[in-house]
Amino acid sequence: MGSISDRKVMQEAADALTSLGVAWEMDIVSAHRTPEKMVDYAKAARDRGVQVIIAGAGGAAHLPGMVASLTTLPVIGVPVKSSNSIDGWDSVLSILQMPSGVPVATVALNGARNAGILAAQIVSIADAEVARRLADFKEELKTKVAEMSHELTQHGR
Repeated sequence: MGSISDRKVMQEAADALTSLGVAWEMDIVSAHRTPEKMVDYAKAARDRGVQVIIAGAGGAAHLPGMVASLTTLPVIGVPVKSSNSIDGWDSVLSILQMPSGVPVATVALNGARNAGILAAQIVSIADAEVARRLADFKEELKTKVAEMSHELTQHGR
């Protein structure tokens, strides 16, 4: 993440990954304030065993795109509505509108939970145990919707 102020949002990605049994790490790496650290982090990530990078940033939100320009790992961008943000649209567009050849998968504004789930889905391509946990998670979603539907129809009559 670009700043400690992004932690509350980005923790949702960590929580999703934890619930799916995927190891994760979290750090503050600012594209503008610590560019050397960002370059080192992105270039060394694969060698350290990182399989997917989730990068959250608010305001100008250059972190996900800059990281994606430095690595061949998949990068998932989380636009964060920050205190200096223009309703979050600046962050969304900065992450979403990447030039050809430098893709960043982009989730919704403050959508770190989905970023964690998407990262787990990418990891699950080569990890059958994570794939199983994701299948269980999807079944739980279906069950919750069925329960809500049942409750609504029972009380709505």
